[in-house]
Amino acid sequence: MSDTSHAMEHLPYFITAPGETDTMLVAVIVVMVLIALGIGVFYLKLQSLPEQMAHSSNHTQMQVVAILGLIALFTHNNIFWIAALLLAAFKLPDYSGTLGAMSNSLDRIASKLDGNPTTGSTGTGPTDT
Repeated sequence: MSDTSHAMEHLPYFITAPGETDTMLVAVIVVMVLIALGIGVFYLKLQSLPEQMAHSSNHTQMQVVAILGLIALFTHNNIFWIAALLLAAFKLPDYSGTLGAMSNSLDRIASKLDGNPTTGSTGTGPTDT
């Protein structure tokens, strides 16, 4: 019996005696769980980066960026994430005002031509009537 206690004195610190708690194993398990959680949080933060970029700059295409981010998350296709990142990084020009003004002008021209068909206008420009 005294031989086993004498032998335990010469063993390294990470070898435990029978029946005792292995503190190094517990420490390694805790560190590995923390590392796994940290990597998961980093991955999800990185995955939601395009959506955060689009939300902070109030883009009109934010829903498209969010959908592309979700598709990239579920399919693990990086091209969707890159497309979402590019859409979030660059603001697309808003042509709705210009196109609306053009549409209103064309409506006025069409109504003038329909109301006065005897003018002989070819429709290439506005008529002064």
